[in-house]
Amino acid sequence: MVGEYMSFIDSIKSIFKRGADKVNMSINGNSLSKITDHPKIGIDDQEYIRIGRNFDYYGNKFDQIKYRNSYGDLNKREFKSLNVTKTASRRLASIIFNEKCNITLRELEEDKEPSTELQQAIDFLNETLKDNNFYNLFEMNLEKGIAAGGFAMRPYVDHDKIKISWIRADQFYPLRSNTNEISECAIATKTVRTEGDENYYYTLLEFHEWEEDKYIISNELYKSDNTDEVGKQVPLATLYEDIAERVEFEGLKRPLFAYFKTPGANNKSLESPLGAGIVDNAKEVLDVINTTHDEFAWEVHNGQRKVVVPAEFLRSDEQHPARFDSDQNVFVGVYGTDDNANIKDVTTTIRSVQYKDALNHFLKEFEVQIGLSTGAMSYADDGLKTATEVVSNNSMTYQTRSSYLTMVTKAITELIHSIFELAGYGEMFTTGQPLLVIDNDSYKVDITYEDGLFTDKDKQLENDLKALSANVMPKSEFLKRNYGLSDKEIKEWIAELDKQQEEYRERVYRRQGAGLLDQGE
Repeated sequence: MVGEYMSFIDSIKSIFKRGADKVNMSINGNSLSKITDHPKIGIDDQEYIRIGRNFDYYGNKFDQIKYRNSYGDLNKREFKSLNVTKTASRRLASIIFNEKCNITLRELEEDKEPSTELQQAIDFLNETLKDNNFYNLFEMNLEKGIAAGGFAMRPYVDHDKIKISWIRADQFYPLRSNTNEISECAIATKTVRTEGDENYYYTLLEFHEWEEDKYIISNELYKSDNTDEVGKQVPLATLYEDIAERVEFEGLKRPLFAYFKTPGANNKSLESPLGAGIVDNAKEVLDVINTTHDEFAWEVHNGQRKVVVPAEFLRSDEQHPARFDSDQNVFVGVYGTDDNANIKDVTTTIRSVQYKDALNHFLKEFEVQIGLSTGAMSYADDGLKTATEVVSNNSMTYQTRSSYLTMVTKAITELIHSIFELAGYGEMFTTGQPLLVIDNDSYKVDITYEDGLFTDKDKQLENDLKALSANVMPKSEFLKRNYGLSDKEIKEWIAELDKQQEEYRERVYRRQGAGLLDQGE
């Protein structure tokens, strides 16, 4: 009986260990060609074509350029794009979220010391985030989410610890949603296995659904010999012997996943709950930027010396083969004139200034499209700028960051709630006991973001000192803003300052006499 119980526990835990990979799936009986046509998935396949294109731009994946050389032969060359999608996504992710961010919990009542229960939850959360390298991985996945429109996070159990799985936009399929959140989803995992001399492609679909008050996780496995099709449904045991087809959870208050959606409406599909990436509304200008950069790179490539030669120089036969480089554009002289006997240098100057001006112009258009301030994607000609100048010159970037932070805060808060939901489900652990039990309504998630890029710390300190001297700012707020102290540390600092001031006053009064002390009072 114990062995059957442990096998059941292992089956449940293994469900949460599945990552996901990009899959494109129409349904024909129990055979799928596209995931989006599965009966449970009601979202347009065009959304995932769009997401796939976004990742192509992010990954700098473009078709080769076809051209004809001087002999009329059709050649191909690499498209020399300027991968500003990756650059912009990385820059936005780094100013939105970084390792200096601090995530903790606090009591619902302001300035109340954490209870013993809450402090245990804080310690558990800190250990879980550290164990998952959360701060670095969130920034990395945020970068990809900015490019594609979103991503998801899912806690699972591994060796009695809470782990976090990261799910890309092309791996996440919403089932049911409202204007506020996605409450049900499917996650796709693709695996390749060689059987004999054939490669077979397996796709695991993991469904997270609600049936009244029960949270249901079900699994379906598909097999195909074509990487572009999902194939026919096969038994789970074909590839995953330890995964149950269906598991029911009772008592959960929220889904065991959290979805981050980029801010703003998805204007490419108004009914879609998925977000729109930075490529979606900037594709045209990105194409112009990439084409301009490619033409400039090709002009530099062909910038070596070129000459006009007599046509006879180009004649070739078996005894006199051509000696020209087939990649070169050679200008052919006209037959029958004496001038053609001369070799003329027709090398042209590389138009670097014109190309630079054109790129900077289109980069400014791109900045407007994605919400960055002018100059964020171009090189500054006047050197480094002070933090005060950054504040004044990056108002659009600051506003864009604020919009993203709203969605980041929502996603992280939901993830933390899911972590505590899973930690409180004792059946998931070998001991049969929960790791931690805490009500999601008994605490508040407190997230502080480092915004040093937009804040002149010296100027802030100067202004806050004036406000403190004018008695329009509490000491606690001054210490929190300028020294990053916790509530506990702030109380300790203020108590020590009060003690020092009292000791100072006593020394002064002793020097001036007890009579002055009475008069002062």
